[in-house]
Amino acid sequence: MKLTILGGGGFRVPLVYGALLGDRAEGRVTRVVLHDVDAGRLAAVARVLDEQAAGDPGAPEVSFTTDLDEALRGADFVFSAIRVGGLEGRAADERVALDEGVLGQETVGAGGIAYGLRTVPVAVDIARRVAHLAPDAWVINFTNPAGLVTEAMSRHLGDRVIGICDSPVGLGRRIATVLGANPREAFIDYVGLNHLGWVRGLRVEGRDELPRLLADPALLGSFEEGKLFGADWLRSLGAVPNEYLHYYYFNREAVSAYQRAEKTRGAFLRDQQGRFYEEMERPDTAALTAWERTRAEREATYMAENRDAAGAGERAADDLSGGYEKVALALMRAIARDERTTLILNVRNRGTLAVLDADAVIEVPCLVDANGAHPVSVDPLPGHATGLVCAVKAVEREVLSAAESGSRTTAVKAFALHPLVDSVNVARRLVDGYTSAHPGLAYLK
Repeated sequence: MKLTILGGGGFRVPLVYGALLGDRAEGRVTRVVLHDVDAGRLAAVARVLDEQAAGDPGAPEVSFTTDLDEALRGADFVFSAIRVGGLEGRAADERVALDEGVLGQETVGAGGIAYGLRTVPVAVDIARRVAHLAPDAWVINFTNPAGLVTEAMSRHLGDRVIGICDSPVGLGRRIATVLGANPREAFIDYVGLNHLGWVRGLRVEGRDELPRLLADPALLGSFEEGKLFGADWLRSLGAVPNEYLHYYYFNREAVSAYQRAEKTRGAFLRDQQGRFYEEMERPDTAALTAWERTRAEREATYMAENRDAAGAGERAADDLSGGYEKVALALMRAIARDERTTLILNVRNRGTLAVLDADAVIEVPCLVDANGAHPVSVDPLPGHATGLVCAVKAVEREVLSAAESGSRTTAVKAFALHPLVDSVNVARRLVDGYTSAHPGLAYLK
């Protein structure tokens, strides 16, 4: 099979390739094509992959190209992990928002809207090209904001585009581990939108173990989300939220922490990865070693400001190993080999959540087989979660409308309606700030 990775010069690509190594089963990926607009970054990542594959005669063949159509032709799977505007764009998203006193995180609040506005047109173009050049391909989307971008692409690809995220998987694994259960044998009752979901139950052999966790303050305080949100708040919710809900439940503290930080997260990653790619320009650099060192630093500092604001301390060692590449591999295997499995994915609603229409992309457990991903029926969300999900989905729809129409007025509406943007005037200034910072938003008139 041929796997095309869009954003193939991206820093996290070796995680995906590493997950493919050692697979010798029928229907495995034998060819990987990397695509990126930056040939230098492609060459750097290709060096890392070459060192990863050293001594493995069955490793997938790797090639790279800056020609998108060439990369897509004949693809069985397309893994989309693009970053429109690069990390410089992310840093600008954060700074424009923080200057207005609101959150600039890349998927949440003003920053997520800005990122979506410049990413959706590119993602839609990719979807159209896939539909024309590789109509039988499955698209696995990890491009952020993942739910929004997956929904945009689904309007052209239907159910053949599936969004993935490692946050729910990591959350479920942490809860299962704390409860002494095998994560692979537990069913995670998780529902919401991407970066906006809740674990409402964790069933082992048909028994829900989550009430035992919520009743034990010591257990609640022993893992990442318990430290972030606090035992009292988790018991009040009767659920364990995705870590990204910290931006909503503790918004003032998060904004304050990001304003005090020496650098925003985007600026930190821009500088850190810039040093990595500069290092890779030297022919004597040990590529894999340089990549592993940089990745370790990246993972250790993930959501550092939130943990500082909550007094949560450093990340646990088990949380530093990534995870989205494992979800991607499991998804590809299930479809290509009909190895049926259950994964938490971003898919079209199809009546799963009654409060949203059929085409709204949600994040829920899905049964996956050769015919794709099928959302599992879930119980209704409680009122507080329903309100938040509906509000954020309404914002996503305004972003999609603005990207399609080029309407500045609609873009302002998207910002103004978001729960973390508290003023129409702030929304107007945000649109001014983002259109000045990003030439790619010149289409908004």
